[in-house]
Amino acid sequence: MNTSVRSSRHVEQHFTGGDTVRDVVIGMSDGLTVPFALAAGLTGAIASSGIIVTAGLAEIAAGSIAMGLGGYLAAKSDAEHYASELKREEQEIVDKPAAERLEITELFAGYGLSSNESAPVVEALASRPEQWRDFMMRFELGLEKPDPRRSLRSALTIACSYVVGGFVPLTSYMVTSDAAVALKVSVAVTLTALVIFGYVKGRFTGARPIRSALQTAAIGSIAAGAAFGIARLIG
Repeated sequence: MNTSVRSSRHVEQHFTGGDTVRDVVIGMSDGLTVPFALAAGLTGAIASSGIIVTAGLAEIAAGSIAMGLGGYLAAKSDAEHYASELKREEQEIVDKPAAERLEITELFAGYGLSSNESAPVVEALASRPEQWRDFMMRFELGLEKPDPRRSLRSALTIACSYVVGGFVPLTSYMVTSDAAVALKVSVAVTLTALVIFGYVKGRFTGARPIRSALQTAAIGSIAAGAAFGIARLIG
């Protein structure tokens, strides 16, 4: 009997790596697009692959550091904001318990529960200050407790993804001295990478994979084409 109950138990599977995927998307999409546009733009004005590689490597280094630092500061700001709101919510529970109880009742009313139906839950939460606070943080303010290690992990994920993405369009310039040939190879390789990355991103984020792949490739192509055209006009 117990075995059949266990075997028929409904188990929900949810993807829980949303923050990491977001960081990879941020780093990889910029890493594929920005150095690609830079290399294409420089090819429009410079015939030497060596100069393009040097500029591309400098951009990858600067871009990965800037993007990684941005990710670190964003995650750090989220943690500081959560801590500030947590402290404020704790104080409000002490100073304005009646108002906080009313807020819980109103929250449940939004789900169709009457005040009489939600009263037992309100009283139960009111007798547990920490759970009360956590409930208000999540359902009133929409804030989840951040992972204390997220800041550094976010910075490293974004920076590494940027570097990996950045080397895709730059590799062809490293293996041939003819910038025109390198550009053609870079376009083919990078567009393929953008399509694959966009497709995988769509699968992870729940978007339509084909549409995500085409959008990602289109954005990269527009950026590179614009950079190449501007360099040609100026040059």
